[in-house]
Amino acid sequence: MKKIWSSSILLMLGLMLAGCGNEQSNSGETAEKKTPNNTEPEIMTDNLGNEVEIPDNPKKVLASYLEDYLVALDVTPVAQWSIYDGESIQEYLQADLDGIPLIPHDLPYESVLEYEPDLIIIRDPIEQDMYDQYAQIAPTYVLNSSPTEWRATLEEIGEVLGKEEKAQSVLDSYKEKAKEKAEELAEVVEGESAAAIWMVNNSLFVVHPERSSGVVLYEDLGLEIPEVVSELSSDADWAAISLEELAKMNVDHLFFINSDGPNAEMLEDRLWQNIPAVQNEQVYEFGPETSWLYYGPIASEQVMDNVVESITNRVQ
Repeated sequence: MKKIWSSSILLMLGLMLAGCGNEQSNSGETAEKKTPNNTEPEIMTDNLGNEVEIPDNPKKVLASYLEDYLVALDVTPVAQWSIYDGESIQEYLQADLDGIPLIPHDLPYESVLEYEPDLIIIRDPIEQDMYDQYAQIAPTYVLNSSPTEWRATLEEIGEVLGKEEKAQSVLDSYKEKAKEKAEELAEVVEGESAAAIWMVNNSLFVVHPERSSGVVLYEDLGLEIPEVVSELSSDADWAAISLEELAKMNVDHLFFINSDGPNAEMLEDRLWQNIPAVQNEQVYEFGPETSWLYYGPIASEQVMDNVVESITNRVQ
């Protein structure tokens, strides 16, 4: 079991470190939408240039690794993303996805066929021959928006599903909550810095300030960016950082995603123990099952709650 879990963590690590390598070249574009008249089906042009006939009010949507957006839009997927026969799933969504069957992350043709979706939404560009196979099963739409831009992704999925108003409502609610939480934080830690660190397989990674949970920390909540983080040259969501570099980081609050468990040998290292945030007991630990490693409105809101609760509870 431990070996399988380690393998799943490695796969997750590969996904997180992919950075903008999987970003679409036209990430700033929106889908072209054609609605000739009220009696004809809606046609949308996807990332691959396919003109996709979007079914009206689809009931069995397959959108692997996009379940966060479906849940936010009140859509129940026909199956949910998983790796290694369910050893790793998006745990932070299970309050809404409990009981939803699993599908392998690489979407084997036979598995997709088994669930008989009436619409398939694909997060990243795929080879045309694979697209053609999926399109034989159901209308298949490859997103134009960048996977690192969750707001644009939500808007596009909302458009595909005919839930534009719901998507806008989610965005408006998030914006208002972020404003309130940023003001709440400013009252207790104005001008203080934070960083998110992920430990996996005895290696450390720091979140990019413009990616994933980094956006929540710095853009949404207004925490200061440590100099080491602001100088990152990597475009990956999570950039490798040595323990020596981390020990030199002048950061007030450290959000620590620990995939190695409480007995990780790095936690016994003197360099780790001498980190100012560690000495000041301002390290807030979370497991890999939490939303810190993911994109989406639900993931971002959960991270926001984690940050505010951790800091306010510490300073009270």
